[in-house]
Amino acid sequence: MEGLQAAGRRSLVDEAIEQLREQLAAGAWPVGSRIPTEHELAERLRVGRNTVREAIRVLVHAGMLVSRQGEGTFVRSTSDPASVLRGVQRSGVRDVLEVRAALETEAARLAAERHTPDDLARMRAALAREAEVMAAHPERAGREATVEHDLEFHTAMVEAAHNPALTEVYRYFGASVRESMRAAFGDHDMPEVAIGTHAALVDAIESGDPERAEAACRALLAEPTAAVEQLLAEIAARK
Repeated sequence: MEGLQAAGRRSLVDEAIEQLREQLAAGAWPVGSRIPTEHELAERLRVGRNTVREAIRVLVHAGMLVSRQGEGTFVRSTSDPASVLRGVQRSGVRDVLEVRAALETEAARLAAERHTPDDLARMRAALAREAEVMAAHPERAGREATVEHDLEFHTAMVEAAHNPALTEVYRYFGASVRESMRAAFGDHDMPEVAIGTHAALVDAIESGDPERAEAACRALLAEPTAAVEQLLAEIAARK
């Protein structure tokens, strides 16, 4: 293959990773196909096999390649998930919040159909801890004092959908929303948590009715979404 060039001295592993990533993105090796051996790649890149091995290890960890014992290394994805996530990080807080809302409402529908008693217990336990913190720290209710318990509640709700892919995507967006809101608004402007709407969501999921669960989830998200819109408007007015 003519597309590969000799790696420079700046960082042999980094150069090898970048060139392999470019080849994957260009479709040099289709998804599901086996890439050349370490020996072949080392010759094309003009680096040692250890350098190639480390570059492949990084791309396996990134989710672009997968190694199968005794078979070789195969293409799992031609796009780098890390690059996608970096793009998300550059998105605005409203954009990220809207995606998180889409994930949560779908999770609520699935949770209504697939939840277990343990799932309900986890949600209610997280909500109880959140309520305790709010009672003990009313001046900070719904903000930094309860952020971890709130994340625990929402994560438990999404996990009740029993869809591993949905759970992993949500974990990222859940953290990104909070980081974006802290950066944009500061801790004191974070919208307060409404225990009642959270409890209503658990009840709706327990009912086994997907439509009711989705509606309850939308009701829960309506208040923080409105708060974000108001804060964004205030920030824009101050500029």
